[in-house]
Amino acid sequence: MKIDQVPDTDYESARISQVGIVDRHGLEGMLVLRSDDGKEFQMRAFSGEVAQHIAGFTRSPEGTVPTIYNMLEEICENGEMVLVKVKVYDIGEMLRANLYFTGRRDMILRNYRASDALALATLYNVPILIRKRLLKLID
Repeated sequence: MKIDQVPDTDYESARISQVGIVDRHGLEGMLVLRSDDGKEFQMRAFSGEVAQHIAGFTRSPEGTVPTIYNMLEEICENGEMVLVKVKVYDIGEMLRANLYFTGRRDMILRNYRASDALALATLYNVPILIRKRLLKLID
């Protein structure tokens, strides 16, 4: 079984339903992840710059891409790998993510900032999985 086919019952598929800036200075970003059954997770306290990139990627993936994301893309191309999914989870009060790559070989990058991982998931239009216990039904 390939890395992108391994089922995980602790996680649920979600998509970014809203993204924006919390403060008037544009320093703090926020987003809402929504599952197919209407449960949501609100994420904030990450950079406004990353929030702006995510918003831009949702509108047009062909827009300006930060250099660090281009570097990752070049590494993947040279290694014949592609990003296939992102898993978001919590460690205490921190949100982290694992990035799953497949191709010539499988690779998992573990414990990266969730905001950057979500930006990459949005840029490359790959599934976002979030730990089920983080999702809440919103009235």
